[in-house]
Formats: sequence, structure tokens, C-alpha cells
Amino acid sequence: MPGADFAVVVRNALRARSAGLATAAGVVGGLVLHTLLAAFGLAALLTASPVAYAVLTWMGACYLFYLGSRMLAELRSRPGTPAPVIPDAPRGGGAARTGDVDLRRATDVAVHVAASLRQGFLTNATNPKAPVLFLSLLPQFIPAGAAVLPRTLELCAIIVLCGTLWFPTVALAVDRAGPLLRRPGASFAITAVTGTALLVLGLFIVVDGVL
Repeated sequence: MPGADFAVVVRNALRARSAGLATAAGVVGGLVLHTLLAAFGLAALLTASPVAYAVLTWMGACYLFYLGSRMLAELRSRPGTPAPVIPDAPRGGGAARTGDVDLRRATDVAVHVAASLRQGFLTNATNPKAPVLFLSLLPQFIPAGAAVLPRTLELCAIIVLCGTLWFPTVALAVDRAGPLLRRPGASFAITAVTGTALLVLGLFIVVDGVL
């Protein structure tokens, strides 16, 4: 189901294909972290500690609030205009041929890609529901008497593979539809909906954690 990961991938893919793919890679990195924590039992310790779980809950909620607030702030600063598009780096050694302009552009792209990678990773890694999900889901597929660690790692690999296929596909699909989605009205609506959705998801995390 679409959630914070999906929203961040879509939003960044609207800015550039490279940014969307980097965000997808960051999300997959978060999945790798969560699956490894579950496989080696660290997630069990995390969910068993009310303090540790509360800290992760507030970290995740605060990060979603931060991302959502930034998106809505961009709308206030540029009402009615499309989201700024990051030009993808030139291919085939273009920076070396055309000089400083392309070199600066490639550097800017690298900075935005690194930021997108970080956003994707933190959005997934600070999701407090992930440890609970993996701990409640994975054991259901481990037969009685089977070696727990190898079987868990196998299941984790399947989850990571699904994420590796799904999120880059979303990024590429959004980029392919870019001419339509980057129109001022569509871009404004998508950014507004995405920013609001992230704020609501952060609120749900806080409310659920408190209750």
C-alpha cells in the first residue's frame, strides 16, 4: 500500500529520474536494515524496550513532519509554479567535453542524488512499524524445526528483492509521465497532497505510539 516511502519516491522522481531512483535505492537500503535487524533478533530487543520504541517512533514522526513541512513551504514560496526540475547528468563523458558548465551541473546532480538517497533511507529506516511488521510476519513462514536464521535471511532477501523491483519501477513510471505530471497545476497538486500525506502519516505514528 502507498505510504511514506511511496510518497517520497514519487515526489523526488518528479524532480529528476536520477533523484527518484536514488530515493528508491535509499528505501531499499532501509529495508535491508530492517530485515537484518529482524533476522538477527535486534528488532525483538527494540520492540521489547518501550523507551527504544518510543525514541524510534518520535524520530520517524519528526522526520515525516520535516519532509512534509518542507514540501508545503515550497508551495508557499512558489505558488502556481511547477516543482524545480533537476537536470540529469550528461551522458557519455559530456562534462569532460563541454567544460565547466556541465561539470557544475554534474556536481549539482550528485548533491541532489545524495540528498534523495538519504531521504529514502531515513524515511524507511525511521519507520517504527517496520520492526513490528517483520517480527510478526516472518515467523509465520518458518516451518517448525527449520533452521531459523537461514530461513529468515531467505525471507528477508525476498522482501528486499520486491522492494528493489517495485520502488525503481515507481520512479521510472513517474519520470515517464513527467511531461504531464510536471505541469504547474499537476505539480502543485501532487506536492500539496504528498506534503499533507506525510504530515498525516507522521501524526498517525505519534497518535498510535501514544495510545
